[in-house]
Amino acid sequence: MAKGSDQIKEVRRRVLYVLKLIYPAPRTAQSLLTTLIQIFPGLENEDFRKDIAYLSEKGYIERVLTDEERYPATTSLRNRWHKLTAAGVEIADRVIEDPALEV
Repeated sequence: MAKGSDQIKEVRRRVLYVLKLIYPAPRTAQSLLTTLIQIFPGLENEDFRKDIAYLSEKGYIERVLTDEERYPATTSLRNRWHKLTAAGVEIADRVIEDPALEV
């Protein structure tokens, strides 16, 4: 499914919202994707991968390494854990705004 800019922003905001619900605990990318697919049925893995990369590069989420990851670079995205950062909490709570995430 091709996503317009408003949907891209909404998916990214939902990722932050879902992680805020369990903050400061992490969640697997697979469980995030499963949740988001219920809201956005046409969400594709590649689009989701890009959203996770974007939010990580912005500093709103971060990867959490588990003890089971012997070779973190080879862990598939679905099995990677992510958590909200302090900046991500502020965005999720709308304490600060990021025009790139405003719909």
